[in-house]
Amino acid sequence: MNSFALRLLKMYVLLLAGLFGTFVLIGNLMDYGSNEQFVKHVLSMDTTFEDNALMWRAITNPMMHTIGYWLLIVAEALFSFLAIFGAYQLFKHRKASGAVFNAAKKFGFYAFIVGFSIWFLGFIVIGSEWFAMWQSPIWNGKQTAMDITEVWIGFAILLALKDGDLQAE
Repeated sequence: MNSFALRLLKMYVLLLAGLFGTFVLIGNLMDYGSNEQFVKHVLSMDTTFEDNALMWRAITNPMMHTIGYWLLIVAEALFSFLAIFGAYQLFKHRKASGAVFNAAKKFGFYAFIVGFSIWFLGFIVIGSEWFAMWQSPIWNGKQTAMDITEVWIGFAILLALKDGDLQAE
């Protein structure tokens, strides 16, 4: 197995994750109004099934919508920074010993912790299940969040593979 190529792959997928997060962040800032509407409708539960027994969970306060949206934006910024900085750390240590390279992965792991918090905890657990987003035919990001989470799982597993010292190849 070409261990240097595997190191490059780990740097690359971490960079791709960071770029994805950056594009999501930029989209949320540049199209603030429509993306804030998503948060508003999910939290308000105003497009879920009629006579939904879970409506007591709805948050209809506009200030809470804004706070929720800004928490999401800050989390996306943190995810993006950690992933891109993590890719840089791996690149900087690409020729180092296995122990040094493995230690440099920590920012990537932190990035995926934040990523799982955004897309799995935020969108699937809280948005889809607590606020019944899955019931909405319009404001439903459950499948997209699940797809992103599945990619992050694959990337995190790849990153977690231990790297040994590089051999002359």
